[in-house]
Amino acid sequence: MTSSPQKLGFIGLGIMGAPMALHLIKAGHQLFVHTRGKVHPEIADSAATQCTSAKGVAERADVIFTMLPDTLDVEAVLFGKDGIAAGLSKGKTVVDMSSISPIETKAFAQKIVALGCDYLDAPVSGGEVGAKAASLTIMVGGTEAAFARIKPLFELMGKNITLVGGHGDGQTTKVANQIIVALNIAAVGEALVFAAKAGADPAKVRQALMGGFASSRILEVHGERMIKRTFNPGFRIKLHQKDLSLALAGARALGVALPGTANAAQLMQACAANGMADLDHSALVRALELMANHEVASA
Repeated sequence: MTSSPQKLGFIGLGIMGAPMALHLIKAGHQLFVHTRGKVHPEIADSAATQCTSAKGVAERADVIFTMLPDTLDVEAVLFGKDGIAAGLSKGKTVVDMSSISPIETKAFAQKIVALGCDYLDAPVSGGEVGAKAASLTIMVGGTEAAFARIKPLFELMGKNITLVGGHGDGQTTKVANQIIVALNIAAVGEALVFAAKAGADPAKVRQALMGGFASSRILEVHGERMIKRTFNPGFRIKLHQKDLSLALAGARALGVALPGTANAAQLMQACAANGMADLDHSALVRALELMANHEVASA
């Protein structure tokens, strides 16, 4: 924990951002917040100060966190009318915890650094569960000095916290993470659809697999979601689609083939085309079920 309360800003109080901001508040920090949507009830009832713009947050806080859906959202909040950049003064730090383009992140960082401030890209993994439990994995790009200064704040929100490299490297790591997660969801989905179609109880199949080499966090959490049909969003399909688009765009630029990633992206697109873009990404299994004409369900 930090030794004394700090003036912190948090912009973006959605499924992930709200619980992350609450951890900072509960640790005794003075928080200035701004969000486009309805303010989370616990934050509204806390001592946090609600600001009418991102500029207002940046003017009041020494460290400003952002947790937003996409690259364009981050760019608008940073550099748009009444954005963060307009309210910055030298010595402040901007920490973007969104999952966005590594290439654009490097450009954003250059602009913020040119204003005499520090910039860290610090995307997270762990979903809503990890955000609420303060157990997120945080992948950071930026300078060692800025990382050392902000790490005590990261420790209020996560457990596995790594400075990967320079600006943009945190986002590159997150894209890699999303590739692995998507392919694992697809693998678990295929296995459970196969088992269910063959007449086995998918719940017992999952239980058996949890004790073997196929065991994984995806099989544990999302395998259970597939069986119990609990597709309320922890991480929406449309957001994972965005991350896989970043991966495939990066692959084209680098001349790298990512066939598994492309396949997972198409499965998610099939879900989105059938009105499931706002479901949890574990609902990718629905695309496989449609092709098999058979649902995974507890016996």
